[in-house]
Amino acid sequence: MDSEATPVRADVTLVVNGTEHRLNVDTRASLLDVLREELGLTGSKKGCDHGQCGACTVLLDGQRVNGCLALAVAHDGADVVTVEGLAQDGELSPVQKAFIENDAFQCGYCTSGQLCSATGMLDEAGRGWPSVVTGDLGADPVLDDDEIRERMSGNLCRCGAYVGIVAALKQAARSREGAEA
Repeated sequence: MDSEATPVRADVTLVVNGTEHRLNVDTRASLLDVLREELGLTGSKKGCDHGQCGACTVLLDGQRVNGCLALAVAHDGADVVTVEGLAQDGELSPVQKAFIENDAFQCGYCTSGQLCSATGMLDEAGRGWPSVVTGDLGADPVLDDDEIRERMSGNLCRCGAYVGIVAALKQAARSREGAEA
């Protein structure tokens, strides 16, 4: 097999942070690589490139995914939100504000993935999706420390800012509940 073969390319359309992009991508390219290299959105980080650290987490059609594991060509027409798209009209999202107020980051490398994952996690909990540690499957999940830790377990922080992250997500959950009331 010729390792120098010409890559196969395909046309895809991605709506990224509300803007449509028509791209011709290598069929082997991950969503993360397309976001970073083709679109210049470098907020999402390449940590392990194996889907184990969560630094590359983005929202794909409203669901959190590891961008390093998603082939861009498989998501033609998808809606993607990166950390750059969480703020609206220059206003930080409640999750972003809570991370700042609770000192939920140190070096910042994992922060973009943490923020996207947290946003998706709050949406999942808001829809009543249980986790492994949800006690009452018939009730809405209560986002206590254990529930937050379980739901965010796919996002690692090498600096150990977990105490601040959990506090930030409890604050963001309360903020969201107050906005829905």
